[in-house]
Amino acid sequence: MSQSANLFQSPAVRWGMPLMTTIAILAIALFIIEDQIVRLAMVGVAAADLVVTPQILKRAARSS
Repeated sequence: MSQSANLFQSPAVRWGMPLMTTIAILAIALFIIEDQIVRLAMVGVAAADLVVTPQILKRAARSS
């Protein structure tokens, strides 16, 4: 657990992980999904992931 906490202390890891999932969600939303409401919901989830996940990972690194 200690080594994973050290990984989360790096801003590149904290921002890189959600950036990759955000890119994947946006790619699926824009290129595969045809329903506009579902597409907008996916964009909202991607934006929330990009903003919230680094903060959670930062707290996880601090607490351990």
